[in-house]
Amino acid sequence: MRIGLYPGTFDPITMGHIDIIRRAAVLVDRLVIGVAINRDKGPLFSLEERVGMIEAECASLSEQTGTEIVAHPFENLLIDCASDVGAQVIVRGLRAVADFEYEYQMVGMNRALNSSIETVFLMADARHQAIASKLVKEIARLGGDVRKFVTPPVRDALISRFDQG
Repeated sequence: MRIGLYPGTFDPITMGHIDIIRRAAVLVDRLVIGVAINRDKGPLFSLEERVGMIEAECASLSEQTGTEIVAHPFENLLIDCASDVGAQVIVRGLRAVADFEYEYQMVGMNRALNSSIETVFLMADARHQAIASKLVKEIARLGGDVRKFVTPPVRDALISRFDQG
């Protein structure tokens, strides 16, 4: 069984993330969405909320692709998480050249830690290259329209979160 790991904070999950998940799902038999706890980033949504959003968004993708897609929280090294879930491949999405420079360093370090796990890069679809969770949150916080960047349930969660703030 080919198992892939697509890690990220997913705070919140965006159309760009969903695009990468859809495309990665056809490459593996099981796709684990590694939800980084990463307390240093101070996420807007709790771990449970982020996992719930991912599960809701990926249910239909799993049916469409025939690939099992599961959310898996992690707080350890990415390469250790990949080993923990039995992944042979780490999937990373790239939006721009600047992403590649950082990711290139990460691949080198991960290969030094465990050379049996490969990293595969998927370029973001041109429609989604500008989407970043950080920017989506900022737009929503300032009352802007995020419909182009997230699904309706995620949009509603953003609006609700900022209405409470």
